[in-house]
Amino acid sequence: MNEIMWGDVIFQLVFLIILVVIASLTVFAIRALSKRAKQMDRIGEKLDAVSKQNKKDN
Repeated sequence: MNEIMWGDVIFQLVFLIILVVIASLTVFAIRALSKRAKQMDRIGEKLDAVSKQNKKDN
């Protein structure tokens, strides 16, 4: 009764690893999307500045 069921231990470790991978991928995706949104905002601001500069020059 005190012996370890190695199949159960391996099964639980595999599913624990799968959960950690899913959580890590979720965090990575959220951070990547956030960075992309910030980058797009910076690009938009630069385009607006260039557009205003062109209107002044003309």
